[in-house]
Parts: sequence; C-alpha cells; structure tokens
Amino acid sequence: MTAVDSPALSRAIPSPRAPLTGPVDRAVHLPAAASARPARRRRLVRGVLGAGLALSFAVTCLIEGLPTDRVVLLGWVLAGLALHAVTDGLRRVGRLLADWLPLVALLLAYDASRGLADGLGATVHVRELADADRWLAGGALPTIVLQQHWDADWWAALAALVYGSHFVVTPVVLGVLWVRNRARWVRYARLVIALSAAGLVTYVLYPAAPPWLAARDGVIDPVHRLSGAGWATLGLPRAGALLADSQGQVNQVAAVPSLHTAFAVLACLVLLPVATRTWQRVGLVAYALLMPVVLVWAGEHYVVDTLLGAAYAAGVVLVAAHARPVLDRITRRGRPVLAPTVGG
Repeated sequence: MTAVDSPALSRAIPSPRAPLTGPVDRAVHLPAAASARPARRRRLVRGVLGAGLALSFAVTCLIEGLPTDRVVLLGWVLAGLALHAVTDGLRRVGRLLADWLPLVALLLAYDASRGLADGLGATVHVRELADADRWLAGGALPTIVLQQHWDADWWAALAALVYGSHFVVTPVVLGVLWVRNRARWVRYARLVIALSAAGLVTYVLYPAAPPWLAARDGVIDPVHRLSGAGWATLGLPRAGALLADSQGQVNQVAAVPSLHTAFAVLACLVLLPVATRTWQRVGLVAYALLMPVVLVWAGEHYVVDTLLGAAYAAGVVLVAAHARPVLDRITRRGRPVLAPTVGG
C-alpha cells in the first residue's frame, strides 16, 4: 500500500469539490516537513565533517607541503567520500568501496610500472625532441627563450600552483563526479585509466629526456628546472622541497607525451559540457592552455611533448565516444534475457 492508498490520508484529504481548510493543509504538509528534517541533519553532519577534513588538509599542506604522491591524494579524496557516504548508510559505503578499490588498484599499478619503464633497456631519445622544438620555433628553443624573459616572482608563484594542481585536479574531479553524477564518473574514470595506459606504453617504447635533463647532459644550452621555484615566493618552501623529493623518485625519461598537459586537457574536455557559467568555461580552457606554457617554461617538457599530450587526451575522448555504442551493443547482446519470476 502506498501513501496515496492510505485510508488515514484519504480521510485527511477531502473531496476535490469540498473547500480546503486550514487543518487539512497542516495534515498534508506535516509529513513533508518531517521527511525534510533527516535530510537537513545529513547535510549538517556532512558540512561539519567536510569542514573538519578540509581544515586538516589545509594544515597538512602548510606544514608538510602540497602532497604529490597519488596514494596520499587518493587517501584524502576517499576520506572525504567516506564521510559523505557514511551519512547515507552502509549500502552507500559499500558502493564507494566497490567503485573505488578497483580504480585505486589500477592507478597504483600504473604508478609502479611507470617507475620501472626506464629500466627496460630502450634507447633514451634526447636530441630529436630539441630539434623538433627548434623547427617549430624557427631556430630557438622555446624553453630557453621563456626562461630568459619570464623571471617575475608572481609568474614563478603562479607556475608552481599550476604545476602542482596536476596532482590534485584529477582525484578531486573524480570525487566530485562520483557524488554528483556516477554515470559521468564511470566515463571519466575509464578515460583516466585509458590515458594513463597510453602514456605508459609510450614511455616504454619511446623513453625521452626532458629539457632540464638534456641540458644537464650538455645536449642543449643550460636550462633550469623551475617547476617548484615559486613555492618559496608563496612562503611554502617545504612544498618545493617535497615536490623535488617526489620528482627524484619517478621515471626521469617519461617526457613523451606530457601527461600533465594531457590530464589538464582531459579535465577541460570532460567538464566543459557540464559547465553552466561563462567563467567556468573560460577557467577550464585557460587551465588547459596555461599548463603547457608552465611546463615549457619550467624546463619539464618541450613544446612537442605538450602537443602530443593534448593529442593523446583528445584521442582517448574520441575513441571512447566511438567505442561506447559498440560496447553497449555487445553488452546488450551478451546479456541473457530472463523470464519474469514471481516472488523473487
């Protein structure tokens, strides 16, 4: 029996021909008000817990610096999602674990294999990328030109924030989409995995030295590695030290493609269709354009690396868009048709 069929509610609601009176209005609206109270309590609890977690993250960043380790960042995101899910009950927590544990396992496997890719014996490409950049720029290396002319403190600070955002944006977008739109989260998670896998394969087949490493080996003119230089300007030297330490533990010749650029472009492509305000769309496009400029200036990538990164992101999105109908048809054909049963 539904609420509409309830005899008590039928007695409370008069015939459509009868005039509505004050007591009837209260009888109709009281259940709605009562049902809204638990929802308000859940929002309040989520707000308090979320504020506490955000404060903890901010304090941690101030003391220890911005975390760049994927395990640590995913831990913060999962903590936030767990606080959100637990107010909805154990079933929601179970859904969280079922959705995220396979994704986390795949991303951690990617991190582990990425660190081993440079030890497989493939020849490291150093000069070709510098030559390609000289050809694109008409003779001069863009990294050297930018470092000679862009040395303002405000730019170094902005560049540090943009570069560091790479480690934060993808986990945060995944978390927000899981809460707001699980179907879009599934699509974005698949794109993240596909893009990571495409980058890993390329790192194995074509290991390449970034500008700062080529300069250290004397292949190109001196280039400084500036991706963490702006943290001191921001008053957070510990963050720069933490970034430098984490950079020393990863594959030093994983320069092609630039996944920093690729993931910035991917976030832009995924979020643009749902951006409802002009400033949101402008911000997404500006972020996708600013990231490669920062990478080239900082000596982390050549221009050609960033162009390939953007191409990888666009390619993954296009392949996924064309493959999705095919996969849906295969899934429907492979799904058994069950006769309806009684009693379940």
